[in-house]
Amino acid sequence: QVQLVESGGGLVQAGGSLRLSCAASGRTFSRYGMGWFRQAPGKEREFVAAVTWSGVGTYYADSVKDRLTISRDNTKNMVYLEMNRLKPEDTAVYYCATGAAFMTTIPRTADWVDYWGQGTQVTVSS
Repeated sequence: QVQLVESGGGLVQAGGSLRLSCAASGRTFSRYGMGWFRQAPGKEREFVAAVTWSGVGTYYADSVKDRLTISRDNTKNMVYLEMNRLKPEDTAVYYCATGAAFMTTIPRTADWVDYWGQGTQVTVSS
């Protein structure tokens, strides 16, 4: 059974930083793309960032580019989201996602996702 467990969320002031982590288990982690999505109150879930199975390809939503960095450690079955210069509009529940086995590119949609984590809350105060 595939499991994704997020951690690292919390409350931070605008301009601050957070690092989200996602621990994956249940299948061969290194074969699959990993990503982060978020959902703010009253809004639909949206793509934030993704990384291909090899770690070579990374993709970002325009709203977070240059502020957020996704990375993965295939030796630890972990994926990370480094979040800098946070803004109040970044406030949302952040979800870890996996899918896109051996894909060399990942679309900025949820079409490629086959498993989701439970989510971790990120709140940015102004």
